[in-house]
Amino acid sequence: MSWDQVWIDINIATMSPSISTPYGAITDGAIAVKDGKIAWIGARTELPEFDVLATPIYKGKGGWVTPGLIDAHTHLVFAGNRANEFELRLQGASYEEIARSGGGIISTVKACREASEAELFELGRQRLNALAKEGVTTVEIKSGYGLDIETELKILRVARELGKHHHVDVKTTFLGAHAIPPEFSGDSDAYVDLVINEMLPKVVAENLADAVDVFCENIAFNLAQTERVLQAAKKAGLTIKLHAEQLSNMGGSAMAAKLGAKSVDHIEYLDEADVKALSESGTCATLLPGAFYFLRETQHPPIDLLRQYQVPMVVASDYNPGSSPLCSSLLMLNMACTLLRLTPEEALAGMTRNAAKALDIEQQVGILAVGMHADFCLWNISTPAQLAYTYGVNACVDVVKNGQLVHQ
Repeated sequence: MSWDQVWIDINIATMSPSISTPYGAITDGAIAVKDGKIAWIGARTELPEFDVLATPIYKGKGGWVTPGLIDAHTHLVFAGNRANEFELRLQGASYEEIARSGGGIISTVKACREASEAELFELGRQRLNALAKEGVTTVEIKSGYGLDIETELKILRVARELGKHHHVDVKTTFLGAHAIPPEFSGDSDAYVDLVINEMLPKVVAENLADAVDVFCENIAFNLAQTERVLQAAKKAGLTIKLHAEQLSNMGGSAMAAKLGAKSVDHIEYLDEADVKALSESGTCATLLPGAFYFLRETQHPPIDLLRQYQVPMVVASDYNPGSSPLCSSLLMLNMACTLLRLTPEEALAGMTRNAAKALDIEQQVGILAVGMHADFCLWNISTPAQLAYTYGVNACVDVVKNGQLVHQ
């Protein structure tokens, strides 16, 4: 056998549903890498013969290897902060009250419009580095803090550039329909026209987005407006997803599922009919425990129903300045378990194979199997449950991205 590298003295959480053990585990396993992909994986005792003198061999010292983590919902490129709103909420103001008084998303929009691409790139790079140190190898970055043509394109260009200059793969999502900008106050339909007829064609022409998202909520866009944007995105050949059922049940999730959305995100107010619709369409349910925690929500997502209908549950950071200023995927694993009552295995699946499905990249990453990209992390842990159990001491030892060792 001729391989580029071999990993031994490892336990492997493949996260593959085709392996019946918890976490798809292979104890005392081995991985062989060739041309950036997994060429062989299995028990070390079954490892085929290979040229040990010509092949780099990495020893994991009995640690655990998992797929690279995937953060499938972030707003990572932004300027400014909203610490003042944090104070206001602690004094009793609600998220909705702050938004309606000109705070919230609109305050970040002002900062992003004023920031240069270089400034946004440097801020984004720092945040991407923080996620990468915790084993994240793929991240989704949304726009939505520009709400005009120039700034929306600027944010997406920065996100694309981050992907070009960093080992972490970046998937971009156009979220022009994130909020109604001040200049369109009282005329949200006209702003939707702008998003569909002017912003979206430019985004497509410059190949700046892999997907389109909408904030479907009573403080943002109604069901009819949301469907218009999603239909236009589909017509343009982009995948679709939705911020839905965060503050109320407006029926966005069922509508998005009918249109073939890859995911619906937040979904605290999802009901059984919605869950059934997701199950039938194969749409993922993205849980955002950081926002749940930071906004001190009390309405829990319907985890038992999602389990019952076997809807893939994704766990993501929703990293953003207003409702989840928490740039840590490992913290999300813990919060998914402690706040939302996922099991550690469900939480890890939510940041690996299910996250890959939500980003439409499950054929390349998300599980460890022959033919998949060699994206994996070595952790100094004795059980995969430790990734969700503890927080504060980063157990990530090594990261391999497309067969290259990138973090030690």
